[in-house]
Amino acid sequence: MSTARDQANSLSASGVRFPVKLVPVPVKDVGLNAALKAESDPLFEVKPTIFDEFVLTGKVAVVTGGNGGLGLEFAIVLAELGAKVYAVDLHPTPSSDFAAAVNYVNRLGSSLEYRSSDVSKQGVISATILEIAAENQGKIHVCVAAAGILGPEIDCTVYPPEMFAKVMEVNCNGVFFTAQAVAKQMRLEKITGSIILIASMSGTVVNREMKWLPYNTSKSAVIQMARSLACELGSSGIRVNTLSPGHIRTKMTAAVLDVQPATEAFWASLNPMGRIGAVHELRGAIAWLSSDASTFCTGSDIMVSGGHTIW
Repeated sequence: MSTARDQANSLSASGVRFPVKLVPVPVKDVGLNAALKAESDPLFEVKPTIFDEFVLTGKVAVVTGGNGGLGLEFAIVLAELGAKVYAVDLHPTPSSDFAAAVNYVNRLGSSLEYRSSDVSKQGVISATILEIAAENQGKIHVCVAAAGILGPEIDCTVYPPEMFAKVMEVNCNGVFFTAQAVAKQMRLEKITGSIILIASMSGTVVNREMKWLPYNTSKSAVIQMARSLACELGSSGIRVNTLSPGHIRTKMTAAVLDVQPATEAFWASLNPMGRIGAVHELRGAIAWLSSDASTFCTGSDIMVSGGHTIW
């Protein structure tokens, strides 16, 4: 009788270009396994373990778009979990919000540093990633590619080609160049890391009455990019997922919503919760995707939209 391993070997021998690499299922003394061990061993230490799975102490994380907005919030989350965090952004000097975040993180006993770079230029962002890796014995364990731009709201029939190209350069090319550089370093150091690409619900649905064709296109590309990367990097133990926020109140969107309350009311009416989201409501998803709590999740798109896409 043939076994699953025999069948996999047969597939490999039949000319499959990417033969199945069977990896043992991990076993941990948590949950029911811990309960059964405690039942048979009175000396087994009984303690909560779920929180330990989220800890990033001793790990190095990179967040692009980390000078403000969602990127900065993600950087703080990773620092709270114990990672040494590098925030990367285009600005030559960090913002006042970033300075406040550094002071906060330092008081937590963690580390948050700033690096100026341009994700849309492959050579530039690759050099930045190499520089960060060199400062940490070659190691990068977590990457959140959050750099992105919206672009102007213009009718599709007259959208300027140079602006379309700019949105794609940052939101698509930049995300790829970031993930590419980090994945290369993870493979080199044999790190089972996590790469999170920030997409949007706009990569799955079109925002009603909003003329954001380039942005929507770029975010759809990011979702498919993550799936493709997950397939190629899975055998190296590198996980790649996307996080797709819905309408979120950030400092940038607040500048518009505070003077156009009807827009916020309209956006809020499009989901079952009847409101838009807050930045902090994405923290848990980033913590989970970055950590060992999600070790069997790759190629997934995690939608955090208040249910916007279910109507």
